[in-house]
Amino acid sequence: MTDKLELAKRVYDKAHITGKFVLRSGQISNEYFDKYLFEADPVVLADIAELMKDNIPEQTDVLAGLETGGIPVATVLSCKTKIPAAFVRKKAKEYGTCKLAEGADIDGKRVCVIEDVVTTGGQIIESVKELRQRGALVSDVLCVILRNTEAYGVMEKQGLKLTPLFTMVKENGISRLE
Repeated sequence: MTDKLELAKRVYDKAHITGKFVLRSGQISNEYFDKYLFEADPVVLADIAELMKDNIPEQTDVLAGLETGGIPVATVLSCKTKIPAAFVRKKAKEYGTCKLAEGADIDGKRVCVIEDVVTTGGQIIESVKELRQRGALVSDVLCVILRNTEAYGVMEKQGLKLTPLFTMVKENGISRLE
């Protein structure tokens, strides 16, 4: 069994970088979690999924990975749990099938949204609105890293329960995952 604190350190060491970054929310940060650094490591990604799988609600029909970072996490979770996966675009493609979500059918299904790093939850809210308009029943969101606990309230206002694997904590100017 994977030790959560040891995995938190491995994810932090692999993906935490410093500099000046503009986040999707528009916020400026002097630190960033480069999700692709931990998602591209098959051992770390498998260990993340091993711990996250227990947070998936029992009645989940589909795991919906959000473009782009949630897709590898949802895929590995799908492999571990045998729950089908859907891959959710930021907006429906304008050609071919014109779908928002590729893969498993979401219409009338209980969908658990999978994301990598959450700061404000803005993209999650937009994606969930689109998924619900297409018939998905969405009440749960899982993420690997929660950067800002204010996202709990944002999700709750949309009828969503947010469950992070790790939360970023900052003490005396030093951050860590717990």
